[in-house]
Amino acid sequence: MLTRRIIPCLDIKEGRVVKGVSFANLRDMGEPLELARDYAANGADELCFLNITASVNNEPVILELVERISSNLFIPFTVGGGIRSVADARSLLRAGADKVALNTAALNQPELLKQLADEFGRQCVVLSIDTRRERESWIVTTHSATKNAALSCLEWAQQATELGAGEILLNAIDTDGHRNGFSLDITAEVSATVNVPVIASGGAGAPEHFAQVFANTGASAALAASIFHDGSWTPNKLKQYLTYREIEVRL
Repeated sequence: MLTRRIIPCLDIKEGRVVKGVSFANLRDMGEPLELARDYAANGADELCFLNITASVNNEPVILELVERISSNLFIPFTVGGGIRSVADARSLLRAGADKVALNTAALNQPELLKQLADEFGRQCVVLSIDTRRERESWIVTTHSATKNAALSCLEWAQQATELGAGEILLNAIDTDGHRNGFSLDITAEVSATVNVPVIASGGAGAPEHFAQVFANTGASAALAASIFHDGSWTPNKLKQYLTYREIEVRL
């Protein structure tokens, strides 16, 4: 049975953790290192750090923060935001990141995915897809969901994994921050289309939402923020619930 991963997400803006709804109305949630330590101590399998304003503001990678986190963290963590070259990725990995996540940069230069996979191995390369539903289709967006790309979500996921992406972080914009559950339909479609792990993201507000996404899609991991940031659930407490629901997790 596939062991599912639980991944708290820290969206970073100006050095602070923030959280919004459908990528808007951001609220300050705290200091990254403090939250990272807390989640790692309470059962997180991995952590994800995303500099959400990097593309919009043309910001560089956040090396200083990654170095601080890596010296205090003993679980894998993925870093995204501001990665536009092999050199950017190398600097993050040397600073202590285990994986790098690309979104806008991968769309602008798809060959970068292959270059990164060739240089570091595809297990280090995460493609982050921000997607929203338009009529009957799921489209890809960029620049913190402020611009639409001329690609369907499924088309881009398939193309990117063929180029070298070793994992897909699938962010459903319509459900992000609403806490009404993951977008099961697109998560199931992407999971069935690609042959790499898919991380479901966007919409978790209760433990049953994790059970639903694992029971009804091929997602190998679920990423969430609000449910952990507000202190109502820890990763360990969530895993105990999932074990009761007979979903295999790492306790």
